[in-house]
Amino acid sequence: MQNWLGTVIMTRSMENALKQTVDYLNDQGVPEAEIGIILGTGLGKMIQFIEIIKEIEYSSIPNFPVATVEFHQSRLIYGKLHDKLIIAMQGRFHYYEGYSMQQITFPVRVMKLLGIRYLLLSNAAGAMNLMFKKGELMLIEDHISFLPDNPLRGQNLDELGPRFPDMSRPYSEFLNEKLVKIAKRNNIALHRGVYVAVTGPNLETRAEYRMFRNFADAVGMSTVPEVIAANHMGLPCAAVSVLTDECDPDNLQAADINDIIKTAGRAEVHLNKLFTGLIKEL
Repeated sequence: MQNWLGTVIMTRSMENALKQTVDYLNDQGVPEAEIGIILGTGLGKMIQFIEIIKEIEYSSIPNFPVATVEFHQSRLIYGKLHDKLIIAMQGRFHYYEGYSMQQITFPVRVMKLLGIRYLLLSNAAGAMNLMFKKGELMLIEDHISFLPDNPLRGQNLDELGPRFPDMSRPYSEFLNEKLVKIAKRNNIALHRGVYVAVTGPNLETRAEYRMFRNFADAVGMSTVPEVIAANHMGLPCAAVSVLTDECDPDNLQAADINDIIKTAGRAEVHLNKLFTGLIKEL
């Protein structure tokens, strides 16, 4: 990895790293794309719908981190879906893995420089709203960050975006409304709610769930840094949480990561219908 990846300061070394990575992907046959997709924990099967042109391991891409979570494949997929050129990340990066916020969001910046006009994100999350059930989906309408850092901290690169980006509408209303209509047409239960991002990797205590559910509907360990970076660059995005467990502090069961992954896999069928339907309409 390049030295800049270990720092929290955005300097010209990031600009150089971005150029190096984009040039490498161009040389590998990834010249441009229209839509970027980041697939969350246990949510990699959407790849089967893509007509794959190129697969590249993260470990082969200059300046890319490598996902250390066993449920993430660590592959960049380039291909077509409904005649749209797609870049899909099969595996994302998390703060709890030890990566900096700049490392976590680096691929988002690369995808934007490759020309994507929309970014779709998915994640596995715990449902704190007692009206939401395990195995259902939640469209993220807004978020709250309890992460201890921000991907924009440090020197700003004006070429990427403004020093103080607006976050009044971090999730595209245009994309969200399309997803809601697609869900209705396909009889998919799609809740709308607020997502709170925490560091992890441990799940929350009962007291923490009681606190968080006062202002959020679901909790997870990703997505928010990528959305901040996307907004910084003026990249419209939409994010859907697969609710893999029910976080009722008064009836809390011990977390089982294998059950969480299985639940994500079952619910992914509906998620894939939403995303493929949306891509078709864009």
